Amino acid sequence: MVKKILSEVKEYKWPSIITPLFMILEVAMEMIVPYLMASIIDDGVNKKDMNHILIVGLYMVIAAVIGFAGGLLGGKYGAIASTGLAKNLRKAMYDRIQTFSFSNIDRFSTSSLVTRLTTDVTNIQNAYHMVLRMAMRAPASLIVAMCMAFYINARIARIYLIAVFFLAIVATIIVSGATKTFREAFPKYDALNESVQENVTAIRVVKAYVRENEQIDRFKKASDAIYKIFCKAEGRVVISFPIMSATVYTCILTISWIGARMIVVDELTTGELMSLLTYCMNILMSLMMLSMVFVMITMSAASGERIVEVLNEESDITNPADPVMTVSDGSVRFENVSFAYDHDKGGKNVLENINLDIRSGETIGIMGATGSSKSTLVSLISRLYDATEGAVYVGGVNVRDYDLETLRNSVSVVLQKNQLFSGTIIENLRWGKADATEEECRKACEMACADEFISRMTDGYNTYIEQGGTNVSGGQKQRLCIARALLKSPKILILDDSTSAVDTATDAKIRAAFRSEIPGVTKFIIAQRISSISDADRIIVLDNGHISGIGTHEELLENNEIYREVYDSQTGGSGDFDETEVD
Repeated sequence: MVKKILSEVKEYKWPSIITPLFMILEVAMEMIVPYLMASIIDDGVNKKDMNHILIVGLYMVIAAVIGFAGGLLGGKYGAIASTGLAKNLRKAMYDRIQTFSFSNIDRFSTSSLVTRLTTDVTNIQNAYHMVLRMAMRAPASLIVAMCMAFYINARIARIYLIAVFFLAIVATIIVSGATKTFREAFPKYDALNESVQENVTAIRVVKAYVRENEQIDRFKKASDAIYKIFCKAEGRVVISFPIMSATVYTCILTISWIGARMIVVDELTTGELMSLLTYCMNILMSLMMLSMVFVMITMSAASGERIVEVLNEESDITNPADPVMTVSDGSVRFENVSFAYDHDKGGKNVLENINLDIRSGETIGIMGATGSSKSTLVSLISRLYDATEGAVYVGGVNVRDYDLETLRNSVSVVLQKNQLFSGTIIENLRWGKADATEEECRKACEMACADEFISRMTDGYNTYIEQGGTNVSGGQKQRLCIARALLKSPKILILDDSTSAVDTATDAKIRAAFRSEIPGVTKFIIAQRISSISDADRIIVLDNGHISGIGTHEELLENNEIYREVYDSQTGGSGDFDETEVD
């Protein structure tokens, strides 16, 4: 884990190296000052030598200035290194997430990924900054102060050793006890972020159903859970501070008592006693710093594991060694295809033994009950998922043999959950084709029947779309997403229940435009309305992951019970179906 995280230091290696050096310089200067102070007291004040006081005092000022500069530069470069590491970690995680297949994304919740990209990375940043500065400064200060104390008086310095061993044992016990508690905290952050994310994105639903109080209670429970865990962990950690304080004061009293008696018998000078007391504080404060470093490392260890989980996650779908770079046509063939979401865990197949042969340019309707795996079926075409068994062919080539970008650029998918991004309408449309002209965007919108409402907007194609498309209706959002898909000039177009929010007349206009404007494109239309697919070349009826029937509208009415039941339910059993809707 540590190796993986440190590999992201990259261009910030130099600041990471010089930060500890500056901290050592600061420590060295701090350790010289008490020694010079002893000289001022013993050889200057006691002997009334003003010249010695001025000279040694000047040395003290120089040492203090150098130490200040070392600390300042250590803080500066430590901040550069730690924030740089955080930046690289976020980028590495974000880049890795972009490579994930749908099955990879299914393993992490959105709120968990947000927490890892924010809170967890911040914990690593703080820990790295503390390690570069305090983890180097504290041990160096402790060792140098101990050496100086033994150099001045070994008898008194032994008191420090006893205190150091005692506090080290106490810190180890406390930190090890807090580690488990800190690890429990971060899944709670996921729950908190989930609560915030759902509430903000669905705020209109919350208000429509007057659920503000329930959402506030849910957030409060998630927040209280984090509060309680951190109180528990911090409660264990803070025990160390009174113990350390008591140890420090005990050392000071002991050294003062023994040192005063040694001064009386001329075994110790007043200046040396002052230095020893200063070194005592340095040693024990260094231990307190080390304990804080351990606490921070303990907190960040759990964050580090969660970050590395994302960085180590390998995409289930990768490019072949020698990929095919051209899709010849929009023909699609399924050969004995089965699929399970958790195949490696013994998951049950949601698609079973699917065999289809679809010619390029055909319009294929797909219908079935909720949960019959309609969306899963079409997701296999562009390798959003890979078939568990069997093979899917596009243009006569196994989809696993294509370059992923080439394949997905040839397949336009309008997903069941339409998503628009913050920006203008034309910027959203250009997700389909980055260099599309305004005329190309307009033509795509005319096919999708979107131009009619865009032209009524004050700013037209420069109208700003709020995050998630909250300032347009569901039907408008669907039509914009269809237009965006058409801009890719795909060989295969997949509409996953993408006209459910538009009226039947507009739905018919969109399908008529498809027939006249893109006759060579293979079209898959998933729909619940019979009217949306009745004019398709063929219609596939799915039932619990199996093909129940395939044929034209008339053939299925005659031969497929499921299709006939749906038809009857939508026409009231009268058989009165307005065929003009599809003209």
